[in-house]
Amino acid sequence: MRRDEWLEDFCERAGVDPPSKQEVVGLLDLAATAAHSSERTAAPLACWAAGRSELNLDELQELAKRVAPR
Repeated sequence: MRRDEWLEDFCERAGVDPPSKQEVVGLLDLAATAAHSSERTAAPLACWAAGRSELNLDELQELAKRVAPR
């Protein structure tokens, strides 16, 4: 099963709309920032926190960049 097929089925079962293509790109960018500036396991947890926040993906990416070590 491909990623988008799995995600669509998962979202349907969870009662939420699947992310748009733009949202997928933004979430993957956020996950990459978290994974490359910390332990890899920070990526899915950052995306979980993003889903619970009221910030948009651009705001979340900027926040992640500020958290990342320089």
